[in-house]
Amino acid sequence: MNLPEFRGARSVPIRRRPVNPHPPRTSRSGSVIWPVVQEERRALIQDLEPLQPQQWQTPSLCSGWSIHDVLAHLVDTAKATRSSFVHRMITARFDFDHVNALGLTRERTDDPRATLAEFRAVLRRRTGPPVALPTRLVESFVHGEDIRRPLKIARTYPGTHIVTALNYQLKTSVKIGGGKEIAEGWRLVSTDEEFAHGAGSEVRGPAIALLLAVSGRQVYPEELSGPGAAAFLSATAK
Repeated sequence: MNLPEFRGARSVPIRRRPVNPHPPRTSRSGSVIWPVVQEERRALIQDLEPLQPQQWQTPSLCSGWSIHDVLAHLVDTAKATRSSFVHRMITARFDFDHVNALGLTRERTDDPRATLAEFRAVLRRRTGPPVALPTRLVESFVHGEDIRRPLKIARTYPGTHIVTALNYQLKTSVKIGGGKEIAEGWRLVSTDEEFAHGAGSEVRGPAIALLLAVSGRQVYPEELSGPGAAAFLSATAK
C-alpha cells in the first residue's frame, strides 16, 4: 500500500477508554476535514450501490486488491482508534502491510453488499489511526479513485481539499506513505487549481491526477502535459 494507513513483540494488554465515534470538533483542521471525509464516504456509497456482483471483483488501482478489498480497507480504517491501532502494530510486529492485510480480512464479508452496509454504518465516524488529519483526505480521494477509475465512474472532488492532500503527500516520505521522493526533480503544476511545487522539468495536470501520481498510482497519459510529462509518467510507472 502507498497510503499511511499503515504498516513485536508479544501482544500486551492495552487499557482502552470508551471511544466516542462522533467526538466534538476540537480543532479547526478537524472541523474542516471530517465533513469532507464524510461527504466522500457518502458519495462513494452512492456510486457503489448499483454495482453488479461481478463488478466487485474488478481489480482496483491498489495492486493485488479488488474493489471489494479497498472498500473493506476503508471500513477498517474508519473503525480504527489510537489504542486499537497501537495494539495492532504491536501484535503485527510493526509490519504495516500485515496490519492492513489483517484489517482487510477482518472487515471483508462474503457478500460485498454487507461490506457496503458496514461502510454505511461508519459514515459519520471521526476516529482513525494516530496520524495527521490530512491523511484522511489522502485516503478518501486516492482510494476513491482506486475504486472509481477501474469502474469508469467519474467524480469531481473539492479542489481546495485536493490541494491540501497534495501538499501533505509532497512533504511526506514514501517510507510512511507520502510522495516526497516521487516528486523530487519535477515542477508539478495544477491546471485546475492554484498549485505549483518543486523545480525541474514541468509536468502539468489536474490536481487529482498529480495527487494520484505522487501517491504511487498510474494516471492516464492524456491527463498530464508539459516538457516533463512523458519522463514523469515513465518514472512513476516503475
